Amino acid sequence: MTKTESLAAQYAQHIIPTYSPSLALVKGRGSRVWDAEGKVYLDFTSGIAVLNVGHCHPRIVEAVRKQTTELMHASNLFYTEPQAQLAARLNTLALGGKCFFCNSGAEANEALIKLARLYGKSRNRFEIITFQNSFHGRTLAALAATGQTKYRNGFEPMPEGFVHVPFNDLDAVRAAITEKTAAILVEAIQGEGGVIPADPNFLRGLRALCDAQDILLLMDEVQCGLGRTGHWFGYQSSGIAPDAFSLAKSLGGGLPIGALVASPKVADTFQPGKHASTFGGNPVTCAAALAVLSVLEDEQLVSRTAKLGAQFRARLETLVGRFPRVKSVRGLGFMLGLVLEEPAKPFVEALREKGLLAIATAETVVRFLPPLNVKETELEEAFEILEEALSELHGMPLPEET
Repeated sequence: MTKTESLAAQYAQHIIPTYSPSLALVKGRGSRVWDAEGKVYLDFTSGIAVLNVGHCHPRIVEAVRKQTTELMHASNLFYTEPQAQLAARLNTLALGGKCFFCNSGAEANEALIKLARLYGKSRNRFEIITFQNSFHGRTLAALAATGQTKYRNGFEPMPEGFVHVPFNDLDAVRAAITEKTAAILVEAIQGEGGVIPADPNFLRGLRALCDAQDILLLMDEVQCGLGRTGHWFGYQSSGIAPDAFSLAKSLGGGLPIGALVASPKVADTFQPGKHASTFGGNPVTCAAALAVLSVLEDEQLVSRTAKLGAQFRARLETLVGRFPRVKSVRGLGFMLGLVLEEPAKPFVEALREKGLLAIATAETVVRFLPPLNVKETELEEAFEILEEALSELHGMPLPEET
């Protein structure tokens, strides 16, 4: 029995099967991971957009090591330096308000939902407009906000107060607003929905609608935030600012942390006793997050992602037309989707066998989420693997090198 088979047997016996893992990973460095049998892979999943600065970045490792020798936990009954410093850094990067810290994207979106309801309470406004094909998390309220029936099946009845309308359709949003509407919650790019960007004019239209109707514009930046799109935050590609947004995934560099970042307009809506998290703003995860922000800034990874992401997308677009089963490419920065004419999962498995890890999403989309500090040679290596796999899928020989 291999190490992977042994681990799979232990999982089958002891782990509730909410996932179906395919590899046993034992080490990660930069853009590469090693499995239990020693095979090396290019990791273009980044832990589902978590590892924006790669696996085990030495500055993250050192920040975590140092903090664990000083203070590992205090709870929010006490002040801690790392939490105060992280909030100050985030508020300087966006909105100029205040932060609430939690542990995950779903929790950050739950905080957004509670914020909207509390803010609208005095006017009996509690409904939140979200979008078809969206994804906001697996907790019940976040699931109710999610605009994909497949995730909600079996968990009905859903919490009330959510209205789902077509994405990128401003007229549909306008028609859905009532005297009960408290907020609109939207992703700058629908990641789990198939890497579908919001039209910049659509986001600008949402901002104008919210201003005119005195309702909140909330952004889910859990997957597309912190440089992933070539901007610090996905909403910045449209030139607007939300009233509040959620962060998680890449914020901790591999450790669990989420955040609600609020503008001054809504920053004091929560008061003591209205919301809480025992582990939120934990000193160790905050130290990791501070190191992540420093790496993003010092290595200029946001602007680098804009440049190299556009170049990699252009390479992917050369596959459209050349291979009949490739329909299109979409996304921004290093959040890119290759849309196929058929289910993506078997193709993702073929890529894995060749040493490239990607994610199948929305049935027919191959999602690429490389670390933002991926090497240019690694992008070329990934493209060559992808090209080879597509050639085999289509029964077409690769062109000979000249």
